[in-house]
Amino acid sequence: MGAETGDDAAVYRLNDETALIVTVDFFPPITDDPYEFGAIAAANSLSDVYAMGGKPLIALNVVGFPASLDKEILGRTLQGGYAKAAEAECLIVGGHTVDDPEPKYGLSVIGLVEPGKQVSNAGAKPGDVLILSKPIGTGIITTAGKQGVVDPDVMAGAVQTMAALNRPAAQAMQRVGVNSATDITGFGLLGHLKSMVKGSGVAAEINLGAVPVLPGVRDLLENGIAPGGTHRNVSSVNDVVSWDDGLTDEDRLLLCDAQTSGGLLISVPADRAGQLVDALREEGAPCAAVVGRITDGPAGSIKANK
Repeated sequence: MGAETGDDAAVYRLNDETALIVTVDFFPPITDDPYEFGAIAAANSLSDVYAMGGKPLIALNVVGFPASLDKEILGRTLQGGYAKAAEAECLIVGGHTVDDPEPKYGLSVIGLVEPGKQVSNAGAKPGDVLILSKPIGTGIITTAGKQGVVDPDVMAGAVQTMAALNRPAAQAMQRVGVNSATDITGFGLLGHLKSMVKGSGVAAEINLGAVPVLPGVRDLLENGIAPGGTHRNVSSVNDVVSWDDGLTDEDRLLLCDAQTSGGLLISVPADRAGQLVDALREEGAPCAAVVGRITDGPAGSIKANK
């Protein structure tokens, strides 16, 4: 599996029993605490393996760091990443650093999956139910944090969500058996759903009222706070999304909010949806919300309902 459908990771079959999942991701700090930043960046990188239904095996640090900055900050960042990788039972075996004016951190990750059991973003089928494993709104909250206008409790809730591994969702998917999945990151909920329906040759409906949202997000939106990437995401999906007349501009921004280390959006046959919700809860996923469905409408199109 390669880059044809914009999937979360590449999958390379070694033999009939083993395939490698290969991915890399890194980004600048989204929180002032270096340890938190490292943990979130690592969770985000590991998420691509989980989105494919796999298990992380080994990883390499990818670091950009200003030579003039206190090295203790770098140390704390790497400690956060190491702790999160250890939680995932993934061994960090090395890495590379470069002098960079802006700090950046992430992981290049190798995971394992049994050939044929990998989960693609291009396997959704009409009649499937769409289930989301984390609430959205982290882009809006972290932007407010950069502007110094976020409530500490709201920011803490976002950090906790971003640092949570998607391992429970991956384990639930493998238990139940699903048709398709993708993790929700920079392109937002609708942006990643766009890739899913395009790659699968299907259509989808999403129901805003069913989408879990982090506390404090609505208030920040009403105050005009949203990252530039979120605004760009709205523009990038306008060609495929039919917006309900009842949806406000803030609603559209929320559905397109650029996430960091978001949850998995899973497309599962309707007769297994209840099993998947139960499995997500049993495995300890942050949430298990039924947010929409896959339809046989015009391929690649999305209907966003109030």
